[in-house]
Amino acid sequence: MATQVATKVAKRLIPLFDRVLVQKAEAVTKTKGGIVIPEKAQAKVLRGTIVAVGPGARNQKGEHVPLSVKVGDQVLLPEYGGTKVELEENSEFHLFRESDILAKLES
Repeated sequence: MATQVATKVAKRLIPLFDRVLVQKAEAVTKTKGGIVIPEKAQAKVLRGTIVAVGPGARNQKGEHVPLSVKVGDQVLLPEYGGTKVELEENSEFHLFRESDILAKLES
């Protein structure tokens, strides 16, 4: 379900320059033992999946510099930053510059 929404949004929203659209991973709301974790006690989600990428920034000659991340990559995000974008009901995405992304996670 979440993948279908992300695919639909990726077709409607194309980031500009070196920006990437990220769907953050969902926070853990329950422990393995079944205890519900209150919202204030939940850890911040610092992982996400790239849903859409822009063409890249331009260099001095005006040529596009390709991004080092692509759609589907798992990335590590900063605790603060990014622009929140809500395009579909119950789906939240964030726009980040490529330079704001901390790391690309290997599967």
